[in-house]
Amino acid sequence: MNADLRTENVTREGILNLLSDDEVAKVSTAETAVHLLDGEEYLDLERLDQGVQRATRAATTMRGVLPRRTVHTDTWSKILAQLGLTHRTVDGSRSDDGLAR
Repeated sequence: MNADLRTENVTREGILNLLSDDEVAKVSTAETAVHLLDGEEYLDLERLDQGVQRATRAATTMRGVLPRRTVHTDTWSKILAQLGLTHRTVDGSRSDDGLAR
């Protein structure tokens, strides 16, 4: 396993370990949905380097997706902090929600 893949798996597992049992159940239920709602915020657990994303009208694959609505606000903040996304966007500008713009 290469170092980048190992780092990604550790980060993904670290994020999942932040979730409560209730949140894990909500994520599992969300994965049975056909797609996210338009504009819904989520993390792609397979592509964490892309940061927080917003669902578009194009169908977003639900596999490996962590919708923001499935976790408590405190947990979402902890996840963003672990990813180094708190108040940071992909283009380097500041944001209060960590959303990639």
